Amino acid sequence: MEPLGTGDPVRLGPYRLLGVLGAGGMGKVYFGRDAEGRTAAVKVLLPELAHDPHLAQRFVREAHTAQAVTSPGVARVLNAHSEDGNRPWIATEFLSGPTLDDAVRRYGPFGPDGIRALAASLATTLRDIHAAGLVHRDLKPANIVLTSAGPRVIDFGIARPEHGLTLTTTGQVPVTPGYGAPEQVLGRRVGPAADVFSLGAVLAYAATGRRAFDGTHVAAVQYEVVHGEPQLAGIPADLLHLITPCLAKDPAYRPTPEQIAGAFAPPRGADRVWRTGPLAKDIARRGTEAERQAALLVQEPGTGPSRRRVLRASLAAGGVLAAGGGAGAWWLLREEPRAPNVPGLAEAAQPLPLSAAQSGKAPEPLWGPLPVAAKPENGVALTPLSLRDVVMFAARDGGLAARRTRDGREKWRMADIAPEAGLLALEDPTFAAAGVDGALRVHEASTARLKWSVPGAEVSRILTSDKEFIYVVTKGGHLRAVNMKLQSIRWTVPLPATAVAGAGPKAAAGGGTVVLFGADGTVRSFYNQFGDQNWEIKNQATSAIDPLVLEVKNFGSADHTIVFLGGRTLTARKMNFTGDELWKAAATGDPRQGAGGWGAPLLDGKNLICANGTTLAAFTTEGKELPARGRAARGPLPHNPLLIQGQTLWAVEGEGRGVSAYSSTSGNRFWTWSADSSGPWAMSGVGNRVFLVNDGKLTAMPTVG
Repeated sequence: MEPLGTGDPVRLGPYRLLGVLGAGGMGKVYFGRDAEGRTAAVKVLLPELAHDPHLAQRFVREAHTAQAVTSPGVARVLNAHSEDGNRPWIATEFLSGPTLDDAVRRYGPFGPDGIRALAASLATTLRDIHAAGLVHRDLKPANIVLTSAGPRVIDFGIARPEHGLTLTTTGQVPVTPGYGAPEQVLGRRVGPAADVFSLGAVLAYAATGRRAFDGTHVAAVQYEVVHGEPQLAGIPADLLHLITPCLAKDPAYRPTPEQIAGAFAPPRGADRVWRTGPLAKDIARRGTEAERQAALLVQEPGTGPSRRRVLRASLAAGGVLAAGGGAGAWWLLREEPRAPNVPGLAEAAQPLPLSAAQSGKAPEPLWGPLPVAAKPENGVALTPLSLRDVVMFAARDGGLAARRTRDGREKWRMADIAPEAGLLALEDPTFAAAGVDGALRVHEASTARLKWSVPGAEVSRILTSDKEFIYVVTKGGHLRAVNMKLQSIRWTVPLPATAVAGAGPKAAAGGGTVVLFGADGTVRSFYNQFGDQNWEIKNQATSAIDPLVLEVKNFGSADHTIVFLGGRTLTARKMNFTGDELWKAAATGDPRQGAGGWGAPLLDGKNLICANGTTLAAFTTEGKELPARGRAARGPLPHNPLLIQGQTLWAVEGEGRGVSAYSSTSGNRFWTWSADSSGPWAMSGVGNRVFLVNDGKLTAMPTVG
């Protein structure tokens, strides 16, 4: 929620407007409260559209449509007006609770009893909508809000009488891909059976966490709806035979809402899914927060904190406020203040002063250790990924979880992600992950919102990306390139079994080339457009080491894209078809023994840092050796990637004996954290915070400024 701005009204009808909940293509939605203290979501047509009689009529019709339905399963329209200063508005009740979409992403798919309760309630609501002579036409998880009284259907923006045709403008299909019925996709006349199809798709999603119809782009999804078979794997048999008829291509073969409500009659207490447990606590928390915000925001100017301060302070509780009858009918209230139009931007932590690091004693963690992470697999700790305001990691009870970087509180979790396939930071900021079904999925980091997916990618391991492609290893052991713009598979080439064995390969891409450092220690280069192999270096190491690709300006007399490789030598090679060697440095000790040899190179400003035995060595990108940046507390340093946050260089110590923080300028070792622990470590960092995973625990540590 944002404060009122210039041009925003302060009152509409009986409602004093206290903040902005959201905006869409036609209107803005405000948080309002009347003289009796009742809150409402007040939707107003944008000023530039209010003078269009067609749009104004359509806007007001939305309110009349929703008012025609008398059902406890829909969001009530409280008031509406079409003549206040030529700006029509609609006031609807607040619904405190997550949408079904949000609930499934946060808490995982519903169990059989929960599905029965959900189906019976939604079917009854559809019966009431159809009894009013209407077809909702946009039933989907994002238009279903879960409250303590059960699910409520919202957004009647495209609802029409039963006999109405699908009304569109050129190039537009008023249907959500994967949930609209085949006849709706084809622009034919729709009736109540179209809502039944949508209900079947909703129930399939609630039961599995996946859409019944999916594809790499909208047209592919719509094709599957019309011609393909629903993907219903994972739905219990006793529910499968009830959901499947709802998804019949022919409307005549779908059951009625009355039949569905009877068939899904839940056992006593089945509705406890939204009355007890984590979901119920979430609903209650959001309701309490909505009431608190209303009480704080209604203060008159000069009698309390500024409205902007109140808004920002109240966001810490993180509730969802839902308003029926509006485009974009729910809003996630973010937990932290952020810059305009930059969702999820976290405040950086205050680094420690240099004086606080002189004693050699490790500081207290910012938060943690929390016993929430997965235990190591095959002797490897799964690396977390930190972006903006969240750190994402493999959850102890399965799936992927995210906690706020600021205080360690859980923000979201997705049970259907396979974190062992790895996580890859992309732009926006988004990240790539693999679904448990092998789909390649791209999500928004701060909210976990799915941006796009490629269901047939068969991902076993996510490697790297460039400006065009995401590169993965398939379950069949092939190297595959997925086009991000087209969201489709570009090419697939086989790899030797030895290259993908064990902990698997590492990779980096740039300059039209992808370099794969195999588990067998052989480095292979591939052309990014077609997958042709360019060159290879055998026996560079005994296992995969993360390569580093940089665009280096004025290297010699030209600019080059260069890959830096650890292993037997620290090597710089051109990212071209021949892989011309530019320079190399020999390793200290035998790279075939333990963690000897060069580790993964890291860029620090214009220079490289790389572990070499017990030394944190430094080089210019042209190959000139610089003074060392530190020496290990014990044993040769393992080949874990190094990390820099603030003025602090972080390295995993030998034998898994903790993680050390070094000065990134002088090389002095500040401290070693958890030196008495053992086992593999993994780490990531953002905003002057470093996140450590070890032995199933997640810890946030400060850095030195």
